[in-house]
Amino acid sequence: WGLMLVLSVAIYGSHAPLLTLCKVDGMIPFSSTSVVVLVELTKLMFSLLFLLTWNRELLGVAVSWRHVAPFALSALLYAANNNLVVHMQLFMDPSTYQVLSNLKIVSTALLYSLFLRQRLSMRKWLALFLLVAAGVSYSCGGLQDPGSPSKMQLHVTLVGLLLISVYCLISGLSAVYTEAILKTQALPLSLQNLFLYFFGVLLNLIGYFWSSTEGGFLEGFSSWVLVIVVSQALNGLIMSVVMKHSSNITRLFVISCSILVNALLSVTLFSLQLTLLFFVAVSCIGLAVHLYYGVT
Repeated sequence: WGLMLVLSVAIYGSHAPLLTLCKVDGMIPFSSTSVVVLVELTKLMFSLLFLLTWNRELLGVAVSWRHVAPFALSALLYAANNNLVVHMQLFMDPSTYQVLSNLKIVSTALLYSLFLRQRLSMRKWLALFLLVAAGVSYSCGGLQDPGSPSKMQLHVTLVGLLLISVYCLISGLSAVYTEAILKTQALPLSLQNLFLYFFGVLLNLIGYFWSSTEGGFLEGFSSWVLVIVVSQALNGLIMSVVMKHSSNITRLFVISCSILVNALLSVTLFSLQLTLLFFVAVSCIGLAVHLYYGVT
């Protein structure tokens, strides 16, 4: 568990720096939908490999459509969220998105408490709101480029606010719904992952062809993109283990703790500087972990 969670924190934290390393003349040279398709395909291949290696006896087991169908909705929710992230950028600047997207912590916790009937104490709610505060603090200026103005300008339209609200709702719903399926079914995780990622590949391929441009599927790809694809696929598999055997709350803490890795890589690779808001964010995360897991 410790190794998996530390690895997941490292992958979450390295995602944004890896994307920056992929940029050419300040622009992402590849199709984000192509990357999503490849990530889903890689997860599908890993799931099939796990099934053939450790659960080969399940290959002859009769599976009802009632086991398979729920994963189609789960994949649809994830695909909708991935596309929504792209469209939201038209109605707000990236900084505003980074700040407001932290609200998905609240939406996930609310839906987790409501649909999975997991009553959270006031202390635990306080811990989760501290995670939101940590994310907002870090997004508002935890890192600073010495050569750019330090003042942060936020801009969002009314449509942008509506879209970010829908995004946070779908983000929480997809995570909680998937956790519910994984836990209520008696099937092994490798088989459940096979169903989920099959629909993930199918739906994202449809999305790719629906919105495809003149560029090729692998246009603009580099070795860094390959690292992103493999790491994100591995992280998806780890998160499925977390949701099957732990909870979405653990996933939220992993994502928040990834701030530390993100800051370390950003300072090392891009010579960015830590600000007071970074240490505020770290303090909030430390206190949140103590309140949620450490106090009895």
